[in-house]
Amino acid sequence: MRLIKLSKQFYLGTLCFLLGWSISTAQILNKPTAASNPNLSGSSAWNVACASHDFNEFFINFTWSTPLVAKDNKFILEQSDADGNFGSPVTLASVSDKNTVFKFDFQFALPVETRGENYKFRVRSTNPARTSAESDAYPMYYMDYKSAILISENGDGNIPPGGRIEICQGNSTILSIHNVPDANAYKYIWYRSGIPLPDNGPSITVSQSGNYKVEIDYGSFCSSSANTLSNTIAVTTLKQLGISIDPPAKTNLCPKETETLEANITGQGLTYIWYKDDLAITSPTVDDATFIVNANTSDFEGRYSVEIYGPGTCLERSPAIKIGKAGNFMVTRMNDQNIVLLPGQTETLSVSTTASSPVYTWFKDGTIISGASLNTLDITQPGAYHAEVSQISGTCSAITIPSETTSVVAPASFEISVDYTSEYIPCGSKNVTIAVKTITAVAPDSTRKDVTSTLLSGFGYQWKKDGTKLVGENTGSLVINDPGSSGNYCVEGILNAYSATSNPLSVQLIPDGKITISASSSVYCDPTDAIIISTATDLTGESFTWLKNGSDYNTTGSQLTVNSEGTYQLVVSKNGCTIRSNEIKISLLDDSIVVLDSPENIIFAEGGSKTIAANGADSYLWYGPENQILSNSSTITLTAEGTYLLVATIGRCNVEKTINVSYKNTFKVPNVISANGDGINDQWVLPNNYSKNPEVNVIIYDPKGREVLNVVDYQNNWPSITTAFTKQNMVYYYKIKNAREVLKQGTITIIR
Repeated sequence: MRLIKLSKQFYLGTLCFLLGWSISTAQILNKPTAASNPNLSGSSAWNVACASHDFNEFFINFTWSTPLVAKDNKFILEQSDADGNFGSPVTLASVSDKNTVFKFDFQFALPVETRGENYKFRVRSTNPARTSAESDAYPMYYMDYKSAILISENGDGNIPPGGRIEICQGNSTILSIHNVPDANAYKYIWYRSGIPLPDNGPSITVSQSGNYKVEIDYGSFCSSSANTLSNTIAVTTLKQLGISIDPPAKTNLCPKETETLEANITGQGLTYIWYKDDLAITSPTVDDATFIVNANTSDFEGRYSVEIYGPGTCLERSPAIKIGKAGNFMVTRMNDQNIVLLPGQTETLSVSTTASSPVYTWFKDGTIISGASLNTLDITQPGAYHAEVSQISGTCSAITIPSETTSVVAPASFEISVDYTSEYIPCGSKNVTIAVKTITAVAPDSTRKDVTSTLLSGFGYQWKKDGTKLVGENTGSLVINDPGSSGNYCVEGILNAYSATSNPLSVQLIPDGKITISASSSVYCDPTDAIIISTATDLTGESFTWLKNGSDYNTTGSQLTVNSEGTYQLVVSKNGCTIRSNEIKISLLDDSIVVLDSPENIIFAEGGSKTIAANGADSYLWYGPENQILSNSSTITLTAEGTYLLVATIGRCNVEKTINVSYKNTFKVPNVISANGDGINDQWVLPNNYSKNPEVNVIIYDPKGREVLNVVDYQNNWPSITTAFTKQNMVYYYKIKNAREVLKQGTITIIR
């Protein structure tokens, strides 16, 4: 009897396992610990993990206690983030063959992104679902870069001679890594003369003397083994002397005068370079602490400074001293440099000056103009004009300064440009205004001058269309608003003996009229069904084209007969422009356009009903089982079994949909059948909401939990007549489910 009881317990446990029923467990998963590497002789358990591409093999020891886990269980080793958090754990290893081993080692490799001091481990089992305690924290680093780092100033890759850089007091420089790919992906340890600095990026700003170097921060245990320590850059800070130029006796010199400039620092063996307006005017010379400014030099005026450098000192440049011309004044030409003197016109030239009590003298082509002693001069002839201004009072002797020269010429010809002055779209505008835009005087040397504002009203005009004069159109602008007036327009301008014809402008106004096309239907039922596309517009004598999908349809008829899908349009040409009709889209009937909100097969309890709605068609007719019309609405309510027909009309086409209605069985799932071949209750018959349904899955297990049937669309045909049952009252188990859930489960007892 005890053996029988144990067999039943084993049987029930197996059955529960097969049917997905859970059994309470109480396994204890102990926290994992670091273990020695069995592949390395004499190794001991690790306490720091330093991995790289040439070594990445570590072991974790794990123990657990009974009861046994399930046969399909897996033990999974997980790693935390660098702060010991398991919010998003990383799976390091997984084993499924240790379900009867209570102490074993996991082998794993560090992920390449591992860098930190507080990584932890834990172990999960999958069946039953358990999680061990967290391990102690371990420093762990994957050292993907293990070469010596190179640093240089600003990371430019140029290591200075002797590894030395000099900077002035109060200034700084930047040392950067230049040979590490993706340098921002790491943290670093910077050193100044052996002392770690707080900076941990790939660059450091340096303003103090010292020996600087850097290495990648792989933690206090792994950094030294990575051998990334960089070259050394020795930074030296140099002192600043405060160079300046002693104030000179004079800063404004008269002609032939000189002034000596002297640096405030002398006699220290320094090298000097003198500058004027930031350009070097002497070569580097030791102890060259003075410079003589000579007013006899034409370009002596400017800003003077001196630069010094030497051993142990910074390169420094002094503030600038401005040296100018005594009694100096300015003369400014007030008119344009180039003037086109138009026929019969007078131009006025003028200059301004900062001189006190100035005296003016005017010149034409280098010859003094008698009596011209004002700051202005009226001219009527071409030539080269300038003025000289003299000042006879002040600290220096008399000074004369000439103005810039003005070139005055008579025009050789004129050019007239016309343009649209209102919004214009070719074949898209109903009217447009064109007008003279610019008038340009062209000098004999091809110099060009815009004289529009001066001569726009002085010219006489004659507009032309396609070379023919337009009567009465003699102003500077022209309005065109007749669709039949499309063509090329220009204007001829006349001034005294000058004549100029403008550039041509093309004008194409939108033609009158609108074209509309229509179709006998937008849908054809089959390739033999013809559709007529036509227009009410008279196309007699017109140039037109029918388009299908934007391409020429190759027909000359005033209407189309079509029986193929596409987008059709009529294009008519008038006055060089095209008028496009509306587009008509013709398509083949698609049965899927008509949609029912119900499946084709409907089941409801007798006495119930089902309302069905259709859409996508122009009209609807519902027919009953006796072919009688039930409704012409888009919806219908069905209350009786039978086959119903919907005829939906789209244009001239019909779409048919069939609906089968049956009553829902009210009997329950049977739990006893008598498979004795007498034709009564020999097979397991399910209600029709479970049977013959492609969305329902039926599964049957034998008394030992083995699957004997697993089908969808069950046909109420189990067991077959060939099925043999070896015992009386055998109990089978079943599940009925759909894709989302178990709908029904229970037992089937077989009575022979």
